[in-house]
Amino acid sequence: MDVQTDHDLSENSCEKRAGFVGLGLMGGYMAANLLKAGWNVTGWNRSAAALDDFAARGGARAPDVAALRDEPVIVFMLPDLGYIEEAAAGLLAGWSQSPPRPGTAVVVMSSVSPAAVRGFGARVSAASRGNAVVVDAPVSGGTKGARDGTLAIMAGAEETDFQRLLPLFDAMGGTVRRLGPLGSGSLAKACNQLIVGTTTAALAEAAELAARSGMDVGALYEVLSGGLAGSRVLDIVGPRLAAKDYEPTGPAKFMHKDLSFVLESAAAVGAAVPMATAGVELYAELKRQGLGDLDLAAVRQTISNLSDNNAVKTN
Repeated sequence: MDVQTDHDLSENSCEKRAGFVGLGLMGGYMAANLLKAGWNVTGWNRSAAALDDFAARGGARAPDVAALRDEPVIVFMLPDLGYIEEAAAGLLAGWSQSPPRPGTAVVVMSSVSPAAVRGFGARVSAASRGNAVVVDAPVSGGTKGARDGTLAIMAGAEETDFQRLLPLFDAMGGTVRRLGPLGSGSLAKACNQLIVGTTTAALAEAAELAARSGMDVGALYEVLSGGLAGSRVLDIVGPRLAAKDYEPTGPAKFMHKDLSFVLESAAAVGAAVPMATAGVELYAELKRQGLGDLDLAAVRQTISNLSDNNAVKTN
């Protein structure tokens, strides 16, 4: 694909238009940052309240996703690929009848399966007669990063497509990298979640062990942060773990999904992932305990409940 197209998204382009599907905890802030950067954004969301807030910030409303068919780039920020495919069904049906202009980009910024997003890319290409390309660009940084425009964005795309989309990504992120072709961004996000999910679980285990031994968890974390155990996860999630603050900044149940993608990807290349394997089971237990809609820090409650069960068995 040539770098210069009717939908050139370079800094010199006078056209900065995008569709945005999914204006939830993360997507609402991300779309708002596009507006702040001078983009004309047309949004769609299943619930009206988020769409009302987006419109109050200066965004335009789409009656449905299919109405975004002529936008040069359409961003999807929904919980998983199944939701994206359902939302995009009308869009792809319309494109199969009348293809979009060449260079149209569908940007999947959710955490999805690396293998499945490649399949989605093939279906989009077929429906658009090769005129639309899928780029996977999941994010890390939580709601704070989304609000502040400092997200880490991990892209899977051809180099020319990535370069065209850089102005879009730069409006939402502080660290933006291309990791390889389609699917590479999702694999990078899976690796990110492997580290975040297992580190959070280890911190939760340490908190419960310390608390049940009569130690102050806040003091423990303070001294740990000054040594090799210090990390961004400890800095950001540690205070919530110590305070047992499980108000959601993002549902913990999604960690189970994301770690499952690690297992899927590892199986494809024969990589051993014992930490991810243990993490999948722990976060499955979190869901079984009915804690999936709480913050990731609720994994401490999961471990606390398991500890209580152990205490009953030993008495």
